[in-house]
Amino acid sequence: MTTTRGVLHIHSAPSALCPHIEWAVAGALGVPVALAWAPQPAERASYRAELAWRGPVGTATRLASLLKRWGRLRFEITEEATPDSEAERYSFTPALGVFHATVGLHGDIVVPEDRIRHALASATDERALRGALDDLLGRRWDAELDVFRHAAEGVPLRWLHDVG
Repeated sequence: MTTTRGVLHIHSAPSALCPHIEWAVAGALGVPVALAWAPQPAERASYRAELAWRGPVGTATRLASLLKRWGRLRFEITEEATPDSEAERYSFTPALGVFHATVGLHGDIVVPEDRIRHALASATDERALRGALDDLLGRRWDAELDVFRHAAEGVPLRWLHDVG
């Protein structure tokens, strides 16, 4: 079984869900989890947390499947590439649902050819095409989550590993 690593960012969660989130994440990772919850200034009575994780390929998918069930969360999950798998990113907001993307070597979102062809074929005009392409790139999810990301500025970052 190939292992990988990633980062889970809970951008906002109601306090009542925090212990349930820890329980679900621990179940997905197979190890006890104690997240360091901090108040989320962008949303009253909500909290944020971050976790660097290690697990089998597909862990980000399992985490996203579990966490999306609690519709009041905002989160992002990344999973690093391995020789056997591509890197992935999941974003979730209550208003937009789940966004999933494959991430290339340099951190760019990679959009499969068939999804681009579908956007081109179904767009009725330039504005519709722009909207479809923006959705393929996760633009609406980034716009909504940026408020929560910036509210956490000044929080120390955890680097997964050094490059070089």
